[in-house]
Amino acid sequence: MVVGASSDTTGEETGTITEHAHRLRRRLGRADLRAVPEARREVRELLRHWGKPGRSEIAELLTSELVTNALVHTDDDAVLTAVVEPAGLRVEVRDFVARRPELRGPETDDDTHGRGLLLVQSLADAWGVRPHGVGKSVWFELGAEAA
Repeated sequence: MVVGASSDTTGEETGTITEHAHRLRRRLGRADLRAVPEARREVRELLRHWGKPGRSEIAELLTSELVTNALVHTDDDAVLTAVVEPAGLRVEVRDFVARRPELRGPETDDDTHGRGLLLVQSLADAWGVRPHGVGKSVWFELGAEAA
């Protein structure tokens, strides 16, 4: 588990950014679905460290949806970043595939696929997709009262 700040220039873990912000940064291996429950645990720990342990259920659920999407719908590694500040939580999963995710529902009533981004849209205070030179980031934010 990696809890602490990450240097954006070196990628090395460096400890707390400030006394008011904490960061988790984790590389997700290609198609490594074991990373999904690990990411949930790490976000839970980050929020516990922040002093909001009982408010992590939505954050964990939405994080697992973004991580799963990146690992299932791309054929490359991804990077999970979560930042907690006094105003709330921002979670971002960056992958290296330019194809944008599609907001769609399940194809049948008993289909368990296709609900991830609908959950993100429904439960997050804000969310979106940000293109990069190579790939994109899908992110969500939860305010401090919801995180």
